[in-house]
Amino acid sequence: MAVQKLSSKNQIVIPREAREAMKVKGGDELLVMVKGGMTIIMPKPQDHAKALYGIAKDIYPPGYLKRERASW
Repeated sequence: MAVQKLSSKNQIVIPREAREAMKVKGGDELLVMVKGGMTIIMPKPQDHAKALYGIAKDIYPPGYLKRERASW
């Protein structure tokens, strides 16, 4: 874990290990989300649909969605 200091211009440097893990370089856009007391930084996806595909997999018990859709 790297510790970074916030500059007087409210800027931080993302450590090399984090940049390499996210596969980002200078000029790339990042998404910054705040959840409660935690901040999440991730690369901005080129295709949002592809990035979100399958994100809800295995959230519902087997057969739940089929039953719910049938009730419509």
